[in-house]
Amino acid sequence: MKIQDLPAAVRENVRRGTVIPAQPLALDAQRKFAPRYQTALTRYYIDAGAGGIAVGVHSTQFAIRDPSIGLFKPVLSLASEVIDQYAGDQGRELFKVAGVCGETPQAVAEAQFAVSQRYHACLLSLAALAESSIDDLLDHCREVAEIMPVIGFYLQPAVGGRVLPYRFWREFAEIENVIAIKLAPFNRYQTLDVIRAVCDASREDSITLYTGNDDNIIADLITPYRMVTSQGVKSVRIRGGLLGHWCVWTRAATKLLDEIHRMIDCGDDNIPTELLSRNIEVTDCNAAFFDAANNFAGCIPGIHEVLRRQGLLPGTWCLDPNAVLSPGQSEEIDRVLAAYPHLNDDAFVREHLSKWLQ
Repeated sequence: MKIQDLPAAVRENVRRGTVIPAQPLALDAQRKFAPRYQTALTRYYIDAGAGGIAVGVHSTQFAIRDPSIGLFKPVLSLASEVIDQYAGDQGRELFKVAGVCGETPQAVAEAQFAVSQRYHACLLSLAALAESSIDDLLDHCREVAEIMPVIGFYLQPAVGGRVLPYRFWREFAEIENVIAIKLAPFNRYQTLDVIRAVCDASREDSITLYTGNDDNIIADLITPYRMVTSQGVKSVRIRGGLLGHWCVWTRAATKLLDEIHRMIDCGDDNIPTELLSRNIEVTDCNAAFFDAANNFAGCIPGIHEVLRRQGLLPGTWCLDPNAVLSPGQSEEIDRVLAAYPHLNDDAFVREHLSKWLQ
């Protein structure tokens, strides 16, 4: 499947920039799959205004692929079915992103399954190839891109990524079936490596940049990046977000991105200082949710806890019994909830929760 095979509305949505939450995994107290709550999460993201949903990614827990757990296919299948039906009833078509990881045979098989389940693109994790050469990494990416459109993924080393040099991104940007890149190194220098590589490859008009830098979301979205290339000076923007952070308080995230898009569309280069202040507020919330104080050890239980408090998950259980909130993390979540009530979407969730859980 090639980018040109995707529905025009999906391609336009991706290019403009949209909110793509990275969906968590709903489990019950016995750590068994809870389809009712998984369905509710998907409906929540659709009604919140998300333009896409990413499934089978870090927030969904990579352990769903363990043969003894066997949840990769059921989770992806259910999400695709709910998106098609629920969004379709509203006359909408969301961008469906499947997480793909592992060494090449596994990644190819996962991409093939994603295509069979009507996913539009894969978010390609390279975490399993930590010792591979740059050339081998690029060959791996090209093989997966033969199957379906690819979203490149610069994942921070703290949660399993590796440092990827400019050379990798420069050659990666030349792969024809790359539709977007998620920038999540949590590092300004490495973020600039990717943006410069895309511009140097003259792919800035066909590869859309998405932030995954949860520590700098708003600043990423409001900044015009002016890159000097051999073809001249190019100005590009990070247009949307594919974020674990946006799997909570998603309605507020869509309003935020709409606000930023309106400002950019009006040609207003005067960034309100309020947006800069809000960037720090969102980063403070992310520090609590993702457990930055403990090197992100509680990142998945943290987002589960926010959703649990809203009623969108029955608990914070993860597949790994050792994955729990860190000491003091719940109190940090209490603190940011009290400090920034304007950032949550609790009222929106209360209004619709019973419908989503039906």
